Amino acid sequence: MSRNVCITSVDGQTGFLIAELLLIGKDFSGKVDSLVGLAIDPSSTKAKELESLGATIVPHNPGRERDVVATLKKTGCDTLCLIPPAHPSKFDISIELANGAKKSGTVQNVLLISSAGCDYAERDQQPRLREFIDIESLVLSTKGDASTELGHSPCVIRAGFYAENLLLYSQQARNDGILPLPIGQEHKFAPVALGDIAQVAAHVLSGKGPHGFDDKHRGQMMVVTGPMLCAGQELAASASKALGQTLEFENISIREAKRVLKAQDIDDSEKEYILEYYSLVREGKTNYIATTAFHDVTGQHPTEPDEFFRMYSADLRPKKKAKHSE
Repeated sequence: MSRNVCITSVDGQTGFLIAELLLIGKDFSGKVDSLVGLAIDPSSTKAKELESLGATIVPHNPGRERDVVATLKKTGCDTLCLIPPAHPSKFDISIELANGAKKSGTVQNVLLISSAGCDYAERDQQPRLREFIDIESLVLSTKGDASTELGHSPCVIRAGFYAENLLLYSQQARNDGILPLPIGQEHKFAPVALGDIAQVAAHVLSGKGPHGFDDKHRGQMMVVTGPMLCAGQELAASASKALGQTLEFENISIREAKRVLKAQDIDDSEKEYILEYYSLVREGKTNYIATTAFHDVTGQHPTEPDEFFRMYSADLRPKKKAKHSE
């Protein structure tokens, strides 16, 4: 049984890591026959690196659904990993990709990387989060639709808040010894390492069963968060333990959070998403852990906060001691 995978947004970090795992990961090597990466920026470093590893990189020009259909048909892809891109038109592009897969007639399996918390989001307060619900609805609506091959094996991973987003505050950590987040003092969330999401996705994309995806994964709604609920102080404590130096949490205002994010080289839609997720934390809607899917799919334990901060210690290590409050 062949498996020809197409991954969207491979010029982004999520798509890149999933593709890299499938191409050279020891648990996945040989399980995928071919890998096509759709890239809005095919000249990006990530796209070039994947090409050197054996992926076929295809330019993705948003707004042309027929190009998506043609690409999927031409490459013979039977499996699509749909990753909504970091782009102002994230929603429209995702819908275009889902419709293109449906019309291709070749794609049997689709894995959507969605967002944990989207079901708690309010359209008027967290629109960037809530739009994932609409994308999920379109992908899952094909289940059982006899008119399309896409109806056989849908799967959704609702990824928790990426712990890597905390690295956006590395300058404040290094210069001032603080971790500034607009999440309040009491409520908690469970950041997940991006590599853990990539692991789950790679297992799903390479798993095979009589109807496409492995029956253990087919039709699943997998919510994957980190393994530890953390308030701001607990995140700072984990970071301090990993760094061997004191890093203190500072609960900042939304205005200040926007100012900090404004200096980052990320798409405005991603900044909006991050701020909306923080608002969910403040509302107490993220006080849960979801690790069962990760354990069941990978057979491993997800990355603990201490371990995550050790991995990125060079980015966060303070240059001077933190100031203690009186």
